[in-house]
Amino acid sequence: MVSYISATYIYTVSGPVLKNGVLAVDAKGIIKHVYTEQEAKDQKIADIKHYRGVLTPGFVNTHCHLELSNLKGMIPKGIGLPEFVKSVIKLRTSDEYELNLELLKADIEMYENGIVAVGDISNQMVSRALKLTSPVHYLTFLEVMGFNPASAKDAMKRAKEFKDEFDPLPVSIVPHAPYSVSADLLTELSEYAELNGSPICIHNQETKDENAFFERNEGEFLSLFEFLGQDISFYKPSGKTSLQSYLPLLSPKVKTLLVHNTYTSADDVDYAKSIHPNLYWCLCPNANLYIENNLPDVNMLRAADLKITIGTDSLASNKWLNILWEINLLQEKFAIPTEELLTWATLNGAEFLGIEERYGSLEEGKQPGINLINFEEIDGQVILGILVKRLF
Repeated sequence: MVSYISATYIYTVSGPVLKNGVLAVDAKGIIKHVYTEQEAKDQKIADIKHYRGVLTPGFVNTHCHLELSNLKGMIPKGIGLPEFVKSVIKLRTSDEYELNLELLKADIEMYENGIVAVGDISNQMVSRALKLTSPVHYLTFLEVMGFNPASAKDAMKRAKEFKDEFDPLPVSIVPHAPYSVSADLLTELSEYAELNGSPICIHNQETKDENAFFERNEGEFLSLFEFLGQDISFYKPSGKTSLQSYLPLLSPKVKTLLVHNTYTSADDVDYAKSIHPNLYWCLCPNANLYIENNLPDVNMLRAADLKITIGTDSLASNKWLNILWEINLLQEKFAIPTEELLTWATLNGAEFLGIEERYGSLEEGKQPGINLINFEEIDGQVILGILVKRLF
C-alpha cells in the first residue's frame, strides 16, 4: 500500500527543494515517486497527509565511538585532546554489562534522532551483537594503533583476525590518528584498503599539538607518550604539518575521511586536494568545542569545495548523538544554507560509507528514512529546528 505525504518543504538533497511537494511511500518506507505540488494536482492524488515542517532523508553519522557511550559527562570540558585521551584510557571499563546497556541506549538515541547509518569506531568486540540486530546501518571502522615501526606487521595481523570476528558485519581496518600509527603501519593499512576496496578514516588535526609534534617534536603529545610508557626516541619530526606528513602514505585510490580538521589550514587543504582526489572531510563541531573549545575554519573548507560530512563523535565528548544538533550549531556559527548542510548530513555521508544506493536522498527506489523537522524562516532562509518525528 502506498501513502502520500507532503510538507511545507521537501529537501530531496539530490534535486530541487520542493515547496508543498508530495512523496509516494510504501509501507516499508521505499519511495515510489516524488511529485511537485503541481504534478500531484495534475495526477489528482487524494488522501495526502500534509505536515507543516521540513521533510529530509535520514541522517548519516560518519563518525561515532559507540564504545565510549558509558563515559557521558565523566570527562571535563576544555581540557585539550592529549588530556582527553589520557582520561579515556583511565576511565575505560571492561564491565561488559555496563557497556552493553550504554551501547543500546546510544543506538536507540541515534535512531530516535533520525540517524539511519553510522560510521562507528571500534577497538573491541562489544558492539558486534548490537550491530547485528539494530535498525541502524553500521560500517565498523576497526581502529589500529602502533607508533613503533617494529610493531606494524603484528598490528595488521591482529587487526585482520579481529575483523574476522566481526563477520558478517561490514568492517574496514583504519588508522587511529597520525600520532598513534607509524609510517610503516600507515603504508600497510593503505595497501590493505586498496586491495579490499574499503574506505579509510583517520582523526586529523584535532589539536594544535598534533602539528607541533610533527613540525618540531614539541607539545603535549610528548607527555601522552610518557603517560603511555612508550619510548619514542627513534622519532624524528618531518618539519611539516601533520596532514602534509602522513597523507602521501595513503592511497589516492581509496575513499578517505579526515575527521575533525579543527586546526587544518588553507595550505593543508590545497596540499591535500593536489595529491588525493578521494577525500571527505568530517565535522564534529560540538565535540570540538567540548574538547578543544575551538571550531574548524568551516567557511574556508566550504570555499575549497570539499566533500564535507557530519559526525557526532562520542558521548564522552558530546551531550547527544544528534546530527540535527550539529547542523543547528553550524547554521548558528557560520550561517550555512540549509540545503548545503543537509547534503553534508545525508548524501555525502552515504557516498563515503558506500550506501548511496539506498540512503542519502529522497529519490524513487530508495529507502533512506524520512525525518520531519520543524523550522522557521528568517529573511527568506529556512532555519531548521528540532526533529518532530521520524516518519519512516
